[in-house]
Amino acid sequence: MTDAAAPEASPPPRINAVTGADIRAALAEGWGDFRAAPAFGLFFAAVTVLGGLVILLQLQVWGQTWLIIPVSLGFPLLGPFFATGLYEVSRRIEAGEALDWAGVLGVVFRQKDRQLPSMIMVVIMIFLFWMYAAHLVFALFLGLKAMTNIMSSPDVFLTSAGLTMLAVGALVGFLLALLLFSITVFGLPMLLDREVDVVTAMVTSVRAVAASPAPMLGFAAVTAALMLAGLAPFFLGLLVALPLLGHATWRLYRRALIYPA
Repeated sequence: MTDAAAPEASPPPRINAVTGADIRAALAEGWGDFRAAPAFGLFFAAVTVLGGLVILLQLQVWGQTWLIIPVSLGFPLLGPFFATGLYEVSRRIEAGEALDWAGVLGVVFRQKDRQLPSMIMVVIMIFLFWMYAAHLVFALFLGLKAMTNIMSSPDVFLTSAGLTMLAVGALVGFLLALLLFSITVFGLPMLLDREVDVVTAMVTSVRAVAASPAPMLGFAAVTAALMLAGLAPFFLGLLVALPLLGHATWRLYRRALIYPA
């Protein structure tokens, strides 16, 4: 439900195992939604791009250029936050409702009074933990190296310590990204669509992912690949990657969680 009123709690959905065909269909439908309403997709994606550029510029001002790599890799973890508006656009396209800025932005704004902010806090905490973990891994393996700017001395990553740091950092990042993917891939659309608490949404999302491990890992891999590709150049690729994935996630959610009529 996306009304301002607070109706009674929604009944639990039936979890439907998805297949590779469902993943492909969701991606195709997501692309169709983006093409049907490109202005909305570009708007919400632009927020992400501008946010990423501001963070990178601020790191340079602070002289913390070593953080550029973990921030660039971790920033897409916040993607689900910016994709919330895209879920509403896809919901309206699916339901045949009008697409107008006041309506879409109004629904997104009203989420502040529901459970979505609690989920956003979980996402931000995972992102901040990733930043802390990246700092710790860097300090453990390269903390004693004389390096002030990774952009002017990238060869440090080709040393044994640098390669080990990259491997450990990648493992930590993978585990955190998998955790975040599992709790949000269906949890965020569910919070927008239904009257449920954040814990129920996260648990249901994890159960739905566990019900289709191989296809969902495939979707996670596609998500990671598109988001990482979207980082270059200067996050501009996210103008396409984020709308596609946001719309596709909603379409996949509709296939995975079946509610009683």
